[in-house]
Amino acid sequence: MAVEVYKNIETYKPEDVEDVVVETDILIIGGGFSGCGAAYEAAYWAKAAGLKVTMVEKAAIERSGAVAQGLSAINTYLGLSGRAQQVGDKPNTIEDYVRYVTLDMMGIAREDLVADYARHVDGTVHLFEKWGLPIWKDENGKYVREGRWQVMIHGESYKPIIAEAAKMALGEENIYERVFITHLLMDKNDPQRVAGAVGFSVREPKFYVFKAKAVILATGGATLLFRPRSTGEGMGRIWYAVFNTGSGYAMAIEAGAHTCQMEHRFIPARFKDGYGPVGAWFLLFKSVATNAFDEIYIEKKETIAKYKPYADAVPTPTPLRNHQMLEELINGRGPVLMRTEWAIKKLQEEGKDLKKLIEEAWEDFLDMTVSQALLWAALNIEPEKVPSEIMTAEPYMMGSHSGCAGLWVCGPEDLMPEEYKKLFPFIYNRMTTIKGLFAIGDCSGANPHKFSSGSFTEGRIAGKAAVRYIVEQQPNPEIDEAKVQELKKKVFQPMVTYEQFKKASTRDDINPNYLFPKQALWRLQKIMDEYAAGASMWYRTNERMLKIALERLQMLKEDMEKLAARNLHELMRCWEMWHRVIVAEAHVQHMLFRQETRWPGYYYRMDYPDLDDENWKCFVVGRKNPETGEWEMQKVPYIQIVDWQL
Repeated sequence: MAVEVYKNIETYKPEDVEDVVVETDILIIGGGFSGCGAAYEAAYWAKAAGLKVTMVEKAAIERSGAVAQGLSAINTYLGLSGRAQQVGDKPNTIEDYVRYVTLDMMGIAREDLVADYARHVDGTVHLFEKWGLPIWKDENGKYVREGRWQVMIHGESYKPIIAEAAKMALGEENIYERVFITHLLMDKNDPQRVAGAVGFSVREPKFYVFKAKAVILATGGATLLFRPRSTGEGMGRIWYAVFNTGSGYAMAIEAGAHTCQMEHRFIPARFKDGYGPVGAWFLLFKSVATNAFDEIYIEKKETIAKYKPYADAVPTPTPLRNHQMLEELINGRGPVLMRTEWAIKKLQEEGKDLKKLIEEAWEDFLDMTVSQALLWAALNIEPEKVPSEIMTAEPYMMGSHSGCAGLWVCGPEDLMPEEYKKLFPFIYNRMTTIKGLFAIGDCSGANPHKFSSGSFTEGRIAGKAAVRYIVEQQPNPEIDEAKVQELKKKVFQPMVTYEQFKKASTRDDINPNYLFPKQALWRLQKIMDEYAAGASMWYRTNERMLKIALERLQMLKEDMEKLAARNLHELMRCWEMWHRVIVAEAHVQHMLFRQETRWPGYYYRMDYPDLDDENWKCFVVGRKNPETGEWEMQKVPYIQIVDWQL
């Protein structure tokens, strides 16, 4: 089937495309971990309430989302029931976890949201094991810890296991795969209430209109906004899922929802070129990283002393660890090396079986980042004999890993401070500032470190809340049919553009009347890399550069009205590009507003190079006015709800 898609050069006019109308109560957009969590939980409560739950996914649920390829560890598991090995002298607590997350974000996190998923996440992991996920166990039957909050798994089939549970809960008839959603629909009588969404099939000429009383955004973060370190044929080899294009952010922004912490991005430190994970090596294998002169550079505490009190946190916050690495690279003390050979030798001296250690070293990659294993093989690297380079990657926008970009969402009634409630029309857990619109996983801002288990858990929280919202509020949104047809015409315009102008030149990729999505992508990446603190600039920017970025993004948006698509696959790429540009704009607007360097190692405002807790220990919340297109920015105070001290 995939071969036929790429050979298909037939373009469609809007009038030739069939309209498919789907009426439901709850619409879940995105079939990754958070979407599957929402489906599993919403289906349970919806059955009792007599409601219908529908999921739409642009790919196939079994292998969609950030965990599509697999995973080697579950990164969020507190172990409150005692099922896992204990790290340290005292058992983990929810307060400990909230403290860890808040400090890793340099003092700013929605503690109510973090505590909310943390108190439920263990139950989610136990469900995963019940459904067949193999979790490593020691001789006493305890889950094997990778670190204080992580447990090891055999996770190549992690996503299919979770997808099966979601599918069984919903029923196949309520799942629409290979359908790409482009726009949210708003209530004809209340522009601040969601009414559904529209999109198109990436396999056949069909335009889908989903009518819903509540919508849950579960579409993942945003990659490839910035030029990746991999180039040429390796351009798609990045750390985070290449197909996560920020669609949830973009659709919510265009609908008028409030964004939160969109200035924040995550810069992962990963094995160079293959983007393989470093967590297992640091936490499970107890490896260290050195500079070119065999110095363990993280011991140079003077490089982060100016960022106290956060520099004193244990563990050192992720951005500060990045900062220490960058100090070595920028000052000519690279490459930075993961001393795999030291770690394996030490473990062998402690009595560990060498063959088993080597197998575990390779499985860490084969479970989730096969490209790194291939790179080891291609470079004749045997980890027990030689080290491997590690490097900081290009920026990614997300709200579920070590990043907190996303939408401003409502928290639980028992934990959310009064100061946060002012922006919300109703108090329903994980609802955005748009009535009936919920956001989870990467789309939910200011509560990072959810990872896979926490994202599924947050989906469960929102799924239940969405059912409650419908039962209590009895919404009955009305769709503007004229608006639907206007969007249909707009969605298929790239195909019309291509058909109209394809004979204007002898090569269809060089044409004065249009550009293809990949050409627009290259322009976006150049703008963001060079002006919005990309990898080539060592993540540095200033006000002048950010304003240039906004000017050039505006020109790019104008030119993208001439996007062209030769088939349905490219049409999807066109709308993914539009979503990426909207996210890029939000990112730059937020960076421009926050006048400090809050996350050194993620990005640096060189005109405001220091931390400024007095003025900026707060959330940056923004909104793009749908009527004027202007951004409205504000500060929302950080409220500490968990009693912790450094």
